[in-house]
Amino acid sequence: MADDCAPSPWSYETTAVQTAIPRGLGETVGIPIHQAAAFQFATLEEAQSEFALGTGLSYARLQNPTVRALEERLTALEGGAATVALASGQAATLTALLSVCRAGDHVVSTSSLFGGTAGLLNNVLPLMGISATLTANTPEAIAAALRPETRLVWAETIGNPAGDVPDLAALAEVAHGHGAVLAVDNTWGGVGLLCRPLAHGADLVTHSLTKWAGGHGSVMGGSVTVGRAHDLSRNPLYAEGGEASLLAQRGAEALAWRARWLGAHQLGMTLSPHSAFLVAQGLETLSLRLRQESATALALAEWLQAQPGVGRVTYPGLPGSPHHAPARRYLQGGFGAVLTFEVPDPAAFLERLRVIRVAPNLGDTRTLIVHPWTTTHGRLPEAARTAAGVTPHTLRLSVGLEAPADLQADLSAALGERS
Repeated sequence: MADDCAPSPWSYETTAVQTAIPRGLGETVGIPIHQAAAFQFATLEEAQSEFALGTGLSYARLQNPTVRALEERLTALEGGAATVALASGQAATLTALLSVCRAGDHVVSTSSLFGGTAGLLNNVLPLMGISATLTANTPEAIAAALRPETRLVWAETIGNPAGDVPDLAALAEVAHGHGAVLAVDNTWGGVGLLCRPLAHGADLVTHSLTKWAGGHGSVMGGSVTVGRAHDLSRNPLYAEGGEASLLAQRGAEALAWRARWLGAHQLGMTLSPHSAFLVAQGLETLSLRLRQESATALALAEWLQAQPGVGRVTYPGLPGSPHHAPARRYLQGGFGAVLTFEVPDPAAFLERLRVIRVAPNLGDTRTLIVHPWTTTHGRLPEAARTAAGVTPHTLRLSVGLEAPADLQADLSAALGERS
């Protein structure tokens, strides 16, 4: 993990471009790529110490200077204690879940979820003896689903694709009162730009760095950031064993240590140095991109609401949205770059688009649209798709950097109207 660092004294924008770049004669002005599989030792004693402690550099599956610099930057932007960067958002989600749970444990999650996360909860964790309950995105529903063996509560900053915003502070209170931890997928929160869940009581934050962090649809990556304050004393995975327990051995760093040990050391879901470099570059312009994309998304959502050929429009920035109040509380500087809307014939609508591209990614500089019912959520049972806010008529729009007028004209033409 990156070293525990104090909260950045700088603004988000300055932190994003300055963190993890050393100063001095001959140092690079940006983060360089360290393309190496292994690192040298001068003595047997150095090698022995490194393999025992894992605090330096030995083998690139475990540590790499470029990846470490990215981790430091992510930690600073999220206001956390430590980060492990991994090969994909899915790798990050699995690592976060297994960092807290073992066979016999239970997870409670909001049902408004990315399809890949629902797949892990429903299909992969049961293979490891871990059960999961998906329920409504309210503190009351989460509390009712808790069991004695519940170790983790999972939520998304903005539900994918439902656009609902949970009461993070209330979820943290529910989880902590039960001795569980709260993990939040903050991908749509833009690496702390729109939301910092750790500041509202979350213990773990995950990201698909493939999205707004990378920002250009050219790289895959994921991350798990651990908060500064979390109580694992009621989790047997950490507390059992007396002096031999993880808490006794690792103390406040136990959760961060286990996340790296699982995700990188044991499962080998390592982020490549070149991918880390691209994500670090993307972070430097994230604020500019996501603020503009959020403004365009709000304008398009307002416009779509007024179109006769459009059904329900879901976007937390709309004053009439049932999620507007929590969005105003937890989202700063914008309501996100994604909205959903319904049309009678999605297939015909998609075929008429000429600017907007049909693709399943999010957070790209290009505006992308997808039909979740048959793609991102297509493998889920119908009831699960409905619970996630998806219908056969739903289209999910991830707004990019094109001129708003061009996007509106393209949508208008696809609706069968004159631009």
